[in-house]
Amino acid sequence: MAAMPLATADLCDANLHPMIKGELRALHPIFQIYGRRCVFAGPVATVKVFEDNVLVRELIKEEGHGRVLVVDGGGSMRCAILGGILAQTAQRNGWAGIVVNGCIRDVDDINGCDIGVRALNSHPVKPGKKGAGEKHVAVTIAGTRICDGEWLYADADGILVSKNELAM
Repeated sequence: MAAMPLATADLCDANLHPMIKGELRALHPIFQIYGRRCVFAGPVATVKVFEDNVLVRELIKEEGHGRVLVVDGGGSMRCAILGGILAQTAQRNGWAGIVVNGCIRDVDDINGCDIGVRALNSHPVKPGKKGAGEKHVAVTIAGTRICDGEWLYADADGILVSKNELAM
C-alpha cells in the first residue's frame, strides 16, 4: 500500500524534470470531487468501456490493494457507469480511488464512502450490461495518456499521473 499521498502542487514543484520529460502529467481540470477521501494515490488499473459497467464491476470485485481504478467511459453524459453499490464494494475491497471519464449516480451513497471518486458529473440513468470494453489497456482521458501500473495522485488541486511512484 502507498504511503500517505502528497499534495499535487508540491509534487509538481518537486518534480519539474519529470514534468518536462512527460513522465509526470496533469489531467485537465474537468472532474468533480466525490467520496469522503479527497486526497488519494496509488498504482493505476485501467478499464475502457462505453455506457456499460460489467468490466468496471469485475475489477472492483478484485482486491484493490490501494490501487486507483481509472475508467475511460468515453466521456458519455447519457448514463452513469458507477453507482453507490460499486463504490461501497470498492471501499470494502481496498481500492484507494476511482476516476471516471463519464458519469456516476447515487451521489449521496458515494459521498458516504471512504474512497476517493472523481467523475465528470452525475446522471440518474443506469448503464448497459453487455460486458463490452477492455481491461488493463492504455487510455487517454482529460488530455492525458494513462497506462496500467502507472501512479495516480489526486487532491483538491487536481490529478497527476506518473510513470513511477513519486517522493518529495
